[in-house]
Amino acid sequence: MQTLTIYHEISSDLKQVEKELRKYVVSQDAVLTQASGHLLEAGGKRIRPAFTLLAGRFYHYDLAKLLPAAVALELIHMASLVHDDVVDASMTRRGHPTVKAKWGNRISLHAGDYLSSTAIKLVASSYQDQRVVKILSRVTVEMCRGEIQQISASFDAEQNFRDYLYRIKRKTALLISASCQLGAIATEAPEKIVRALSRYGYHVGMAFQITDDILDMTSDEKVLGKPIGGDLKQGIITLPVIYALKHSKERDRLRELVTKKVKSDEEIQEIINLIRDSGAIEYSFDIATKYLNKAKKELSYLPDVKTKKTFTKIANFIGERKF
Repeated sequence: MQTLTIYHEISSDLKQVEKELRKYVVSQDAVLTQASGHLLEAGGKRIRPAFTLLAGRFYHYDLAKLLPAAVALELIHMASLVHDDVVDASMTRRGHPTVKAKWGNRISLHAGDYLSSTAIKLVASSYQDQRVVKILSRVTVEMCRGEIQQISASFDAEQNFRDYLYRIKRKTALLISASCQLGAIATEAPEKIVRALSRYGYHVGMAFQITDDILDMTSDEKVLGKPIGGDLKQGIITLPVIYALKHSKERDRLRELVTKKVKSDEEIQEIINLIRDSGAIEYSFDIATKYLNKAKKELSYLPDVKTKKTFTKIANFIGERKF
């Protein structure tokens, strides 16, 4: 199932989000505009604004009310990508050169800061409900804390399951949860709907990151849009690695390779083979599926509208995706 098929009911409104994004990446500084615009041109799934628009369909849908939140959420996500590419020294993303590759670290960091600040400014000037700014500010802080946690724990083979879940909650799940939550708040939905959508987004976000970590070892580079084994090279300990370090028949060799600061392509492939042989991929998919099932249960608390089926399809897509 293709992403565009899932987004069919909001496809025209997502085009409007894209137009607004182009407006907000423009600044008075030409280089900053070019750097921010470059990331926008690279494209993306626009998952976060899509969740915002879809969540708004559970009450009184109003695109004008939803647009600022949808745009702000994508700006924050874009900012995190720019910063991540600096930290990870990534030269390509989605098959295109990164902002870091074209403009270097200093411009990249300022571009990311600009996008994030623009997002907060946008919602602050667009909504009377103080929850919007508070939620977005809190999530931005938590994302930074999650990134710091990941950097601090690089190449640390002692990380456990709880450490991993706490990290991906901050890095990924909270922003997707906020996307659903703000879609409901922007349309003045009752608190019951706001809470259910927030929980749905959280569980979907956890599953999304777990599947992302699996794809880093199992997908095709051209399909994924970035090099396979990137997390392993950077020393990021993901769920499949944590499981394999405990259950692999060659766990000592795996630990030696995982904690090695510089790895050859052959060593990366050896790590992936050991992880696959341990059953870690299947185990990780099972954990992702449990989160997706929790997400689907939250839909029972929502009104019976067409979008409920769309949210079920999205959960299924996340469990099956190849990119």
